[in-house]
Amino acid sequence: MKKKAFNAAFPYTIPIGIGFLFLGMSYGFMMQSKGFSVWYPFFMSMFIFAGSMEFVTANLLLSAFSPVAAFFLALMVNARHLFYGLSMLDKYKNTGWKKFYLIFGMCDESFTVNCTVTPPDDVDRGWFMFFVNLLNQIYWVFAATAGALLGYVIHFDTTGIEFVMTALFVVMFLNQWEESKDHLPALVGLICSAICLLIFGSSNFIVPSMIFIIVAFTAERRFSKKPEVAAK
Repeated sequence: MKKKAFNAAFPYTIPIGIGFLFLGMSYGFMMQSKGFSVWYPFFMSMFIFAGSMEFVTANLLLSAFSPVAAFFLALMVNARHLFYGLSMLDKYKNTGWKKFYLIFGMCDESFTVNCTVTPPDDVDRGWFMFFVNLLNQIYWVFAATAGALLGYVIHFDTTGIEFVMTALFVVMFLNQWEESKDHLPALVGLICSAICLLIFGSSNFIVPSMIFIIVAFTAERRFSKKPEVAAK
């Protein structure tokens, strides 16, 4: 049963592994260039396993200790996983102990495969999803560790490599912009962040901008409900 599930899951993870190879190695190079040992990307990719948050964590570890800002930042960066989890409730039923790893190991790519692919009739869905998650995490851990190790062997000017994180968030923003018909949330986020950046500076704008974003969304939701109530 496990072998069939592995063989069924493996082909779907190959393109993901290729993508993880380049992005993960960039992350490993970046960590090494910032002075972290190879153990940091190794353990962070094992226990955090959230690519975008791992890039952010590199700067958090080098900045002033601010657990509140780190908490809100992690929540905002990975808030989409709340919706991933809700949509996978039915699929995770009757998976036994595997459910715990399926929850922990869920990333964007694993969610896409597990949500859209129906395994063959003779393959257990729980094991299929388990191996999709496991293989994707193995790819990421290997790539991040390999990138950090190569950083010790291959010496080159790493100036600007931290821009990988910026590029990652820009791509995520553009993907969300293209997939969503309602661009108001994105514009609210941009405007609130820009205003807070000007007022509080680059070191302290994250928490205020998140608070303003939440307030703006709450206000927008209340105002949008008033016309509906009036119409009734």
